[in-house]
Amino acid sequence: MTRAKVCGLTNEGDLRAAVDAGADAVGFIADVPVDTPREVSIARAADLAAAAPPFVTTVLVTMPETPERAVELVERVEADAVQLHTEISVAGVEHVAANTSAAVLQTVDAEDPEGARYDDAADALLVDSVDAAGAGGTGRTHDWDATREFADTVDSPVVLAGGLTPENVAEAVSTVEPFAVDVASGVEKTGGEKDHDAVRRFVANATGHREVEA
Repeated sequence: MTRAKVCGLTNEGDLRAAVDAGADAVGFIADVPVDTPREVSIARAADLAAAAPPFVTTVLVTMPETPERAVELVERVEADAVQLHTEISVAGVEHVAANTSAAVLQTVDAEDPEGARYDDAADALLVDSVDAAGAGGTGRTHDWDATREFADTVDSPVVLAGGLTPENVAEAVSTVEPFAVDVASGVEKTGGEKDHDAVRRFVANATGHREVEA
């Protein structure tokens, strides 16, 4: 069964809504150089990660300048996993993996033909539609058939992101058959504030392979 991650959480109410909806993972965006209403401070990310219940994976989403900075952030937030949204070498990913207890997810641009280079270094690969700065959260979908082909060529679990919504996630899951799906802007009322009903429908449609009416 495909798992669901709700990302870009900024407050406890949205965190509870994601957990109550059955999300397998929750993400907190911190220490990124791009302008996003979903960014929180490192201290806030740590508080939100600590507030998540057992058996829900907490994910620090960040764009560190160096692998060493990534390790520092993981230690401060104490998340279960770290999602790297930055240009980083394979050796850099290996450094983060070797120096933290967190699982390491490396973001791969859906249009990058060399994305599989991280296969042996990361614990999972997140395929996203990224902007010129290398950040996700663009709200754009990409070629799901191509992502399915990519998933078939790597050993790492593949997480699908990019333009997913409650309305299209079931089709995306059926096409790609990913290990997990990741949503942020697709379940929001406004930037940084989640629509709790949309969160519920997204998780249900992603994990149950069925569409829930609004």
